[in-house]
Amino acid sequence: MANVHILRKHALGLPTARKIALRWAEQVEKEFGMACTYDEGSTQDEVTFTRSGVTGSLQVTGDKFELDAKLGFLLGAFKDRIEGEIVRNLDALLAGEAAPKKPAAKKAVAKKK
Repeated sequence: MANVHILRKHALGLPTARKIALRWAEQVEKEFGMACTYDEGSTQDEVTFTRSGVTGSLQVTGDKFELDAKLGFLLGAFKDRIEGEIVRNLDALLAGEAAPKKPAAKKAVAKKK
């Protein structure tokens, strides 16, 4: 059995981190056929996920994401690839939230003469 551990620190706060975690759960359900359960807490949320050959959880707080997963024998051979895909997905979601929001473009108003 192979273990995957990923830790990502952030400064987004729990409400924003919660949104990212929900998007991540939806993404892994759709792309990898995971069954996810989301448990919301006052200071920490937990996403548990399972599918044949994989079990794990994602702990979500106001300052970090911490993922622990156990891969079965067959999937253990693909640990590096699986871990890399999880990292890319989570980092992409974090980068999207951390990017500064651009103000809405103002429409040009035609002046009457």
